[in-house]
Amino acid sequence: MGVSGSGKTTVAQGIATARGWAHAEGDEFHPAANVEKMRSGTPLTDEDRWPWLRSIADWIGAREEAGESVVVTCSALKRAYRDLLAEDNPSVVFCELHVPAEVLEERLTQRTGHYMPASLLRSQLDTLEDLAPDERGFRVRVQGGPGEVLEEVLRHL
Repeated sequence: MGVSGSGKTTVAQGIATARGWAHAEGDEFHPAANVEKMRSGTPLTDEDRWPWLRSIADWIGAREEAGESVVVTCSALKRAYRDLLAEDNPSVVFCELHVPAEVLEERLTQRTGHYMPASLLRSQLDTLEDLAPDERGFRVRVQGGPGEVLEEVLRHL
């Protein structure tokens, strides 16, 4: 979990490879209207996010029922969003990737081929509620290269 540009996809792909787990991109669960809204530079509202989050939670639940371990990328910026994802899915463990804002800004201005414009970063940072001590999960400061971050995440898992 984390804001756009925090490295969710890179870390998730690394976890999937290291553990032999399936991987899903949370962005792929967005309805077309959400994608168009973000592409136009308009932040999503909670009402936009609830159906998206429910579809991710349902996917996780189906994998749990099948006895599969998976990794899913999802911004999950608010506690309420994470509560929904974990509510009926006891295996869910969150990994919050924390990156300094100036690094995120640089990453997003250099990124190509993604519908999320750098202009929406501020709204994501303003919305972000850090993982709380009573939530199932851990926080990793993204420092060093992707391999070092992945090692840290795998140690926590």
